[in-house]
Amino acid sequence: MQGIVISESMDAPAVALLAREFDVDYRPALFGDEAALARALGRADAWIVRNRTQVRGAPLAAAARLRVVGRLGVGLDNIDLEACRAREIEVIPATGANAESVAEYVVAMSMVLLRGGAYLSTSAVAAGRWPRQMLSQGREVAGKTIGLVGFGSIGRATALKVRAMGMRVLAYDPVVPTDSPAWGEHGAERRELDDLLAVSDVVSLHLPLADDTRGLIGEARIARMKPGAVLVNSARGGIVDEAALAKALGEGRLAGAALDVFEREPLAAGSALAEAPNLILSPHIAGVTLESNERVSSLIAERVAAFLRGRGPAGA
Repeated sequence: MQGIVISESMDAPAVALLAREFDVDYRPALFGDEAALARALGRADAWIVRNRTQVRGAPLAAAARLRVVGRLGVGLDNIDLEACRAREIEVIPATGANAESVAEYVVAMSMVLLRGGAYLSTSAVAAGRWPRQMLSQGREVAGKTIGLVGFGSIGRATALKVRAMGMRVLAYDPVVPTDSPAWGEHGAERRELDDLLAVSDVVSLHLPLADDTRGLIGEARIARMKPGAVLVNSARGGIVDEAALAKALGEGRLAGAALDVFEREPLAAGSALAEAPNLILSPHIAGVTLESNERVSSLIAERVAAFLRGRGPAGA
């Protein structure tokens, strides 16, 4: 019987579905024990991961039988793609399955940040304070411009939602052809990155982490952003220079930011972000909801199973 190692959390029905047909080793915390992971992978034909498992080094080398890696998400920076290609190991991301969850996160963070904390005033009001004047300078999203840096499935889902709220949508993506129908279908105006940054009230990142995107939003590009703009990063840590962002927030050049991802996860103690004002931090959960977890898990279970059954390339 073919073996599948699942080294992070996966929706229970999807695990059960795989277990009917394959020998499944499901241990959600296995990613944290490299030696145990390497031992388990010695018998694995498939390996299913989220973002904390590192598909590289000793565990990957130990997986002599490995034929396919299923990624419960879309980012692939935790996977040694070159090594997988060299060994003809198929890598299957859950493209599009968590797009709605991330898009909703972007919309929510944009509204909170533009409104200047009005939605976060519970503790002050409950304590008898009445910061009405301070919180009455917030801004509506309607009529504002959002700049989407990256225009794949998540960027496009976000575009549809914010357009319905009256926002103007600009987008930058060097991979999407200029004549792609996606621009018009999602109501987005294509712009170069620096032009987009200069005029957007909200900048939302939707790019993978790669050599050419690492540090993309650094001190120089943050300085090009429209004064009073807000930044949302639900893509990958490392795209934003965290120290430069903290400095811009501290100096009031940006009105706020929401970060769901970080250069190092969990966020390191003593990070420059710790004392930054008008900053919302969340633990890499923008794309994780009950609904998206079910969709992502089901999709990967089906595609990994199909691959192991020999039905050709997964997703075909």
